[in-house]
Amino acid sequence: VQLQAYGGGLVQAGGSLRLSCAASDRTFSSSYMGWFRQVPGKEREFVAFIRWSDGRTHYGDSVQGRFLISRDSAKNTVYLQMNSLKPEDTAVYYCAADPGTYEYTYWGQGTQVTVSS
Repeated sequence: VQLQAYGGGLVQAGGSLRLSCAASDRTFSSSYMGWFRQVPGKEREFVAFIRWSDGRTHYGDSVQGRFLISRDSAKNTVYLQMNSLKPEDTAVYYCAADPGTYEYTYWGQGTQVTVSS
């Protein structure tokens, strides 16, 4: 299965963007889907995850209260609504899926988010 992430772009500080991530196989089921981000030269950072069965969510400290992860089960798509964006949110954002193996096995190709000051 392939994950397709899109929705990145350039936005001013304080603005919003919504990222989407869809699985190529509509029958694919995952236990968790998450978002991560990475800046060149730095380690990948956890952003958020959502448990597919009940919608339980968890966020990284740096985005808590500003970002919202959600899912559309019918479309097998996960979203990341990013509000009050800051320049330090600039990164390549990746979606990932845990198919029940307790690790993120499938990864999307990444989408660039750039926040200007």
